[in-house]
Amino acid sequence: MILVTGGAGFIGSNFVLDWLAQPDDATPNPEPLINLDALTYAGNLENLAGLKGDARHIFVHGSIGDVDLVTRLLAEHQPRAVINFAAESHVDRSIHGPEDFIQTNIVGTFHLLEAVRSYWQDLDSERKDHFRFLHVSTDEVYGSLAKDDPAFAETNRYEPNSPYSASKAASDHLVRAYHHTYGLPVLTTNCSNNYGPYHFPEKLIPLVIHNALAGKPLPIYGDGQQIRDWLYVKDHCSAIRRVLEAGRVGETYNVGGWNEKPNLDVVHTLCAILDELQPRADGRPYKDQITYVTDRLGHDRRYAINASKIERELGWKPVETFETGIRKTIQWYLEHRGWVQNVTSGAYRQWMDKNYGVNA
Repeated sequence: MILVTGGAGFIGSNFVLDWLAQPDDATPNPEPLINLDALTYAGNLENLAGLKGDARHIFVHGSIGDVDLVTRLLAEHQPRAVINFAAESHVDRSIHGPEDFIQTNIVGTFHLLEAVRSYWQDLDSERKDHFRFLHVSTDEVYGSLAKDDPAFAETNRYEPNSPYSASKAASDHLVRAYHHTYGLPVLTTNCSNNYGPYHFPEKLIPLVIHNALAGKPLPIYGDGQQIRDWLYVKDHCSAIRRVLEAGRVGETYNVGGWNEKPNLDVVHTLCAILDELQPRADGRPYKDQITYVTDRLGHDRRYAINASKIERELGWKPVETFETGIRKTIQWYLEHRGWVQNVTSGAYRQWMDKNYGVNA
């Protein structure tokens, strides 16, 4: 049994679905899991609809900050690992309302660590040795790179530039401190920008797909030359499984897709594939819908991940290229219009108008 927090969100739900899918080399006999999620705006049980009736998936509605609840779940289910996906994760939202990020990413992680530490300390010596706490984090804790700087390595200094990345940096430091001070057997992963199925349509790729099909503007911050490394979410899930299986206790592993691309190039790629798979009724290209909007505050110019360590030590590398992963992603959204319609509520539309200043 494992405990997954934040398992109804984008990355978390993909991980849960992959974990409980048909057995593979990484998980020949998938263990059951407890899925704890607070179901905030981006947590969506519809992501997990395919697991309805599956006794291996136990969903619990609750927060990592609820120490009594987490303590009870640990005592009742006796998991051999905790994987922490639970986080507020959108930079733009952190700019408009940083308090939620402080409460979830810092205070929530602290409460989770306290509950897990208490549970772990009471295990017998063998189970204690095999227990793991895997903390899922982001490359944004490292700050911003100049165009010619080397990619982020695990040894890079933390230089977070947004309330979101600062809150994640703080949570990373807490996890490290609980290992150094108490001996808690932790692992940390810092990933680059994920994309793929079940991505809430406020982030760049799902937003562009959604707006393009709806005939709405495709908002591009500033000049659109902000560079990101793109990682297909199912590759990220396989990396987490591998780190959980064989990662060295106390170590950090960067997880990237080796796909650095400017945001504008990503949008042009999306438009070109949509032109092919779902042409506009008027025959015009989707790129005609591109609209430039005022750049966000403190926008980091470039992120890039050096994922050599995880490949060298654990033999992991991504399967998907950006070209294969982005086509799969677009196809998924075309085939799941109902899912998109259900998550794009009135509150979501108000948020998009507030953030981008266009009728998104």
